[in-house]
Amino acid sequence: METTTRKIEILLIEDNPGDVRLIREAFKDSKVVGNFQVTGDGESAIEYLSKVGENGLNSRPDIIFLDLNLPKKNGLEVLEEVKSNPLLRSIPIVVLTTSNSEEHIYRSYRLNANCYIIKPVDFDQFINVAKVIESFWFNIARLPYVN
Repeated sequence: METTTRKIEILLIEDNPGDVRLIREAFKDSKVVGNFQVTGDGESAIEYLSKVGENGLNSRPDIIFLDLNLPKKNGLEVLEEVKSNPLLRSIPIVVLTTSNSEEHIYRSYRLNANCYIIKPVDFDQFINVAKVIESFWFNIARLPYVN
């Protein structure tokens, strides 16, 4: 598969600094040039996304990686707000969480999550998951491009 030639804007919504480091490390060897923006809670994620667009203060993410267990506003609330906003709803959202709750999986897809992945606890398994994410979302799937 051919990799993308433009820089991918990634919004990582994750409150655990260890997981942020792990995710960055997992994508470090990626062939995709990614620009990570990180927000540590649901409210700051919504605030970041509210400054995307006409005013151009923040880059529009090409994809969002979303943890569900967030302070201030949980991931399901963030997912619902993003997918109900006509300017943001086309951004693919990959739920990347430790929760294997059937209710969380069901609600995430009902709220139009594009994918639900349970974070592996083992680093090597996490690297493998990151490679699969990279292969699918950055090489096979076409991400919507909006100026």
